[in-house]
Amino acid sequence: MTGPIRNVSDTALWVAMYRAFESERPDALFRDPFARRLAGARGEAIVASMPRGRAMSWPMVVRTAVMDEIVLRCVQQGCTTVLNLAAGLDTRAFRLPLPKALRWFDADLPEMVAYKQQQLAGEQPACSYQAVAVDLVDAAARASLFARAAQGGGPVLVVAEGLLVYLQAAEVQSLAQQLHDQPAFRWWLIDLASPQLLKMLQRNWGKRLAEGNAPMRFAPAEGTAFFLPHGWREVEYRSTWEEATRLRRTMRLAWLWRLLSKLMPAKKRAQFRRFSGMVLLERT
Repeated sequence: MTGPIRNVSDTALWVAMYRAFESERPDALFRDPFARRLAGARGEAIVASMPRGRAMSWPMVVRTAVMDEIVLRCVQQGCTTVLNLAAGLDTRAFRLPLPKALRWFDADLPEMVAYKQQQLAGEQPACSYQAVAVDLVDAAARASLFARAAQGGGPVLVVAEGLLVYLQAAEVQSLAQQLHDQPAFRWWLIDLASPQLLKMLQRNWGKRLAEGNAPMRFAPAEGTAFFLPHGWREVEYRSTWEEATRLRRTMRLAWLWRLLSKLMPAKKRAQFRRFSGMVLLERT
């Protein structure tokens, strides 16, 4: 193995490093005081190894900030449990202003859970927190986890940040159906790439991710309509591009892309808006 990414779990170190960069800005959109500790030297090495690694932090930062907003809003609307799938090194249960009675489950592979617990030893979560070691590819293990999360009666918010893109379409279908089987699961928060974005990511990062057995795969041509047959409908779509403009975390030469987008036909502009986004789904 020549690259610093050894497996899909290492992508959590990569994203944690981006959260550290943002947290250290004087005008930070969020503060994650644990991010640099969790990312460690390997997280820094991963960013350094990726083409335009530091420059491409903006969509991850925007994703984090927007999902923070949506999580807090769902809690305000009555969410009693958050089920965070493939939680990686996410620290929302520790850094967001959450009610103490909120139940929060961080679920990930045993090695990731153990590493995170070691790094956060002594830190106090804001809510009722449980870390669950589970292989989410195992349908039976997933079912057990979902039943456990549903025991509180709901409504439950399921979070899957940075997960679906690494799955096959059939795996996403199975996951969607299994989530819908739990009546207490009301919302499902995801990020979604378009086929055009997936092609771009594969060109830029595909080789390094494939070397680490972490290829990006899922980007349905039908967008959020993919989830409708499995019991989930879109209730909110937050375009990464539009949110980056709102939050002032745009890419270099963003002004030029904005100008070009104004010259596009309406259909192309709509497609551009759905290039990448954060989506809140609700059970049908």
